[in-house]
Amino acid sequence: MKKIAIYGKGGIGKSTTTSNLSAALAVSGLRVMQIGCDPKADSTKTLMSGKVIPTVLDSIKAKREDLKLEHIVHLGFGGVLCVEAGGPTPGVGCAGRGIISAFEKLEELKAFQVHRPDVVIYDVLGDVVCGGFAMPLRGGYAEEVYIVTSGEMMSLYAATNISHAVSQFSVRGYAKLSGLILNAKGVEDETALVAKAAREIGTEIIHCVPRHPLVQKAENNGQTVLEAFPDSDISRVYSDLAAKVLTSTRISQAI
Repeated sequence: MKKIAIYGKGGIGKSTTTSNLSAALAVSGLRVMQIGCDPKADSTKTLMSGKVIPTVLDSIKAKREDLKLEHIVHLGFGGVLCVEAGGPTPGVGCAGRGIISAFEKLEELKAFQVHRPDVVIYDVLGDVVCGGFAMPLRGGYAEEVYIVTSGEMMSLYAATNISHAVSQFSVRGYAKLSGLILNAKGVEDETALVAKAAREIGTEIIHCVPRHPLVQKAENNGQTVLEAFPDSDISRVYSDLAAKVLTSTRISQAI
């Protein structure tokens, strides 16, 4: 089983990239599980026809001892297994702790053993990499980390901070940084700026996703471009990203 964490600054297009990557992997015939690790719980929305699914935390509160795997794992486009960790009410509690609780519940219910995904993708908010938000980096959850960034200054700043956090964990034998995904925003000399940042943190751009109007059009319909516009150029861009991610390292042993 291949285990991947995708980080990036909020608003950079991380969840859009992740969902289209999941869709591309699923269309290629793989069984994919995408786990949203953001209190907004909107990571899997375009895989679920625009529907926001119940979060693990909300389901724990509502179902208590009656909670079952089917309450928190939902089937999306292409058979992608969709999970949203969720978080506390804004201003109350720790969102990072919510991720930890969600992970513990997934393990308790043996989500990976039951569904046996080929690929698990954790979509993680990367503005802060502490506590629960660093959970996918340790404990055997993710083995590879990709950072989504643009050429915007704050996005690159966040990417640098995330890379430092990943380095701290990789020296302990946990997840390693596999590269940057450039999600272009039309910044002047954007590719050169991101390539320079990549060199400075000891990695490379593994793929470039250009700005494309069909991405927003698909999202407005509650879909990935793989579902809404399967024959488009931008769908092929995500399919190429999926191929690169698959060949980056060998598929690991199941949990």
